[in-house]
Formats: sequence, C-alpha cells, structure tokens
Amino acid sequence: MCRSKISIHIDVRYKKSYTVEKVPEVVAGMKNKILVIEDDRAISELLCMNLEAAGYETVAAYDGEEAQRLLLWHEDADLAVVDIMLPGIDGFEVCRRIRATNTKIGIIMLTARTQEMDKVTGLMTGADDYVTKPFSSIELVARVDALYRRVSGSPFSEEDVIKSGPFKLNLRAREVLKNGRKIELTQIEYGLLKAFMQNIGKALSRDELLEMVWGHHYVGELKIVDVNIRRLRIKIEDDATEPEYITTVWGYGYKWGY
Repeated sequence: MCRSKISIHIDVRYKKSYTVEKVPEVVAGMKNKILVIEDDRAISELLCMNLEAAGYETVAAYDGEEAQRLLLWHEDADLAVVDIMLPGIDGFEVCRRIRATNTKIGIIMLTARTQEMDKVTGLMTGADDYVTKPFSSIELVARVDALYRRVSGSPFSEEDVIKSGPFKLNLRAREVLKNGRKIELTQIEYGLLKAFMQNIGKALSRDELLEMVWGHHYVGELKIVDVNIRRLRIKIEDDATEPEYITTVWGYGYKWGY
C-alpha cells in the first residue's frame, strides 16, 4: 500500500499535476477493493496512490478489454472508477458490460467538465456517480467513500417486507419483486425505490431524495436524481413513457403514485 499522504490535484486537460492538500489518514484494516480503469498511466498511478493512501486496495486497468478480464479475476471488487475516453471499448460500454453481470458494484465515471451529455449517458448506462475533470483527488476520494457506504449497506433493523401493488420490497434481502419476478436494480435505484415505498403517497422533492439516497454530504448536481428516476422507470414501469408508479409532481419532485 502506498503510504504517501500527499494529495495531487490532477488537471487532465494539460496532463499536469501539483501538490495542493493532504489526504485523510488511512483507516486501519480497511481493504476495500477498487478497480481503476484509466488509459493514462500517470493519472492512473496518481489515482491509485491517493486511493491507497485513503485505505483502499486498487487494481489498475488501462483499457476496456483489460478491465473486463480483471473484473473476472476480481469479482470481490467493491467499486470501479471508469474513464469515459478509453481506447477500443469506451467507458460507456465498459459500464454497460459491468452492469449486465453485476448490479452491486459501485461505478464512478470520469467525465469532461464541458461535455454535459457524458454525465447523463454515463448514468443511463449504469454509473452511480460521476466526477468531472479536472478534479482534486480529495474530491474523488470523498465520492468513493460516499459511494462505498451506499453499496456496502449498513445492517438493517427492519425485518418486514413493504408491499405496494405488484411490488414487494424485501428490506433485509435488499431485493425487489414485481409480480413475483425479481428486478435487478443498482444500489442507487434500490435506494430510490425504497425511499418511495417507505413514503407511499407522499411527494418527495429532489432535495429530499438526494439526501435520502446519496446522503447529505453529496456535492454533485441535482439532475442526478432525474436521470436515475428515468433509469428506474425503465426497469419497473409497464410503459416508462406513461409512468404509473413513480409519478412526477411538476415543479417539485416525485411520488409513489400507485
């Protein structure tokens, strides 16, 4: 594990780096595994260094094909940090392939600040969060910490199953059934559905959903709620263009409308 406590601010546009701040102390005994998929080896090394300094174990891949192989060898990986601009298989396709076989792993996409559609496309292909370039590694580690807390989950005290219409939400097993058929959801999608089904008939604002699912420390954009709602609707609605279960409260947010 790298023992350096120096954080590097990475300006990907100019391939430069410089020291700006310190990484938090290593958490004793923490060995959660992160796959870093970044084709620029200098940037990858800096990312790995700072993640390891924060207490994570890292595995690096430099293109999409290598990432696919490493995912098979490291099925216990908790998170993946995926750059969009990869040679061969791009980051979007890597994200799709990960999600096709693994709904539990957390995925953070690295996107260009000026490319708005990259953020939306990344979320729609299965990413849980995104970090825009250039970024400080303090920000990246904070996002990784927050996402890890969500995907690892804390022990549930609830033992019941929430039922609504054709849906059953098992809080202990963290699974959702519709008409007896299991629906594969990412951790973010599960968190949203849980928030709705625990508040049936109540309109929830985007800010409320952001705090309930992403946590009050999340510093990203509010639109991440809308993108994930759209993705969730595709999975649970009979017709996502005419939603019956997650309905829009115009100018405010959403509610479980069944």
